[in-house]
Amino acid sequence: MMLFTKRFTYPFHKEQTGLSLVSTLWILTILSILATQLLYSIHIEQRTQRNFLDRAKYHYAAKAGFEWTLAVMQTDQTPFDSSGESWAEPIAGQVEDGVQLGNFLNYQVTVTDEASKVNINTADAGLISNLLAQVGASPDDAQTEELANTIVDGQPYRTVRDLARVAGMTSELLYGTQQMAAFTQGTTNTQGTSTSIAPDPSTALQSTSADAQPGLVDLATIYSLDASTDPDGEALVNVNTADAEQLTQIETQPSQGGGQPVFSQAEAESLIQQREFDGFSALIDVQAVSDELFNNIRNQITTEDSGGNQENQESEETNNPQQQGGDGQININTADVETLESLNGIDQGIAQRIVDHRDSQGLFQNIDAIKDVTMLTQQEFIGIVDKITLKDGETRNGLININTAPAEILALLPGMDHQKAQAIVTRREQDPPDDAPVLSFTEEEIKGNPFTNISQLSELEEIDFETFGEVVDWVTYRSHGYRIEANGVDGTGRVVSTCIGIIDRTGDQVIVQYWRQD
Repeated sequence: MMLFTKRFTYPFHKEQTGLSLVSTLWILTILSILATQLLYSIHIEQRTQRNFLDRAKYHYAAKAGFEWTLAVMQTDQTPFDSSGESWAEPIAGQVEDGVQLGNFLNYQVTVTDEASKVNINTADAGLISNLLAQVGASPDDAQTEELANTIVDGQPYRTVRDLARVAGMTSELLYGTQQMAAFTQGTTNTQGTSTSIAPDPSTALQSTSADAQPGLVDLATIYSLDASTDPDGEALVNVNTADAEQLTQIETQPSQGGGQPVFSQAEAESLIQQREFDGFSALIDVQAVSDELFNNIRNQITTEDSGGNQENQESEETNNPQQQGGDGQININTADVETLESLNGIDQGIAQRIVDHRDSQGLFQNIDAIKDVTMLTQQEFIGIVDKITLKDGETRNGLININTAPAEILALLPGMDHQKAQAIVTRREQDPPDDAPVLSFTEEEIKGNPFTNISQLSELEEIDFETFGEVVDWVTYRSHGYRIEANGVDGTGRVVSTCIGIIDRTGDQVIVQYWRQD
């Protein structure tokens, strides 16, 4: 009897095999994803490290450019500072890559004279109002004047951006329309920081239009300063605190008939009795005979002859001069220099000014008119502005450099307009004459014909004496505060790292007052 065994097949064996294949595929997929993610993470990490390394390298390249420029600025010995000097040109250089042999890192540096801007810590309400109008505020709006007064009340400021806290300040006025447009687009374009090489600040204003209005951060500063020395490097004389001996040693500039003292002993003493001057222009009207001196001599002088007559005195004084009036008084309308010197407190200097005034303006109508005699001629005033100051201290803050400031900034100053400002720019950019003093100061080639002292402003036809008297308190011909921006730049011209510093070079050592690195 044959036995038959029936074979049974179970479907679940086939299903198990299929599940194993699917599981394997899923595992491979997951492992592939993990491997890809790991490779991507490694790639990102390597790229991050490479970017960090590049940023570190270009940071030190930028810093090398900053230090190189610092050395250049420290060796600049010209007694003036102008945009025609080598430091004002953009500087480009290379440093060797310390990581990759044979590779070099590029840097580019621009230097901006802080004295080419308006100092918001020293400007008065009038200048601030003009500055606000320059950045878009309505010049005739009462709110502009109110904002200017508020800004002055808040002085001093630590940074220009502190103006954002001033009531009435707007983002457009502070940052300008160009930067505000960049903010709106999500970029980070701040003052002195950009994704490309910054343009020359001296031409920034000239390139602006209605679509690119500059802001206060572009035109204002708190770092402008100058040394309190004359063009020869000697300390300025403070006419508000100097004694008579120091005042008698003041001489005018050589180009203004220098070499002789301006003030006599009696003139110096008379000036001391009248001082507490708050501006150079006050010196124009200072009396040769002070009120105190006049009170001492008023009983000794007269405008009448011995007969008590003043009529026809002008026609008679040449033929028969009578230098004394009644009671032995001296007739100031006829007395010569030697006779006037006999008065108590009057020396040859004051006596000569009395005679010169009488010759040019006519006879004195009364003895009080002697107080109309001024101590300085226009030529003498122009000649001493480079020799004097009104404040103590080794530095003077807030002066605007006529050799670097653009015409738009110069036009904001008291007494100035665009035509006068442009005349200054034209003068400093023209070729110097063969006998120009600027050619004797340095062997370095200097472009243009920069001003070497303030008195040279009076030589411009557009700058009359009245304008000179108004603007002289606000300007200088040199600067000791500079903004250095150094950029580390890759091969494509992209800025990788930036170093910005504000330096003060008034002393023997250059001091970095402000530092920022990006």
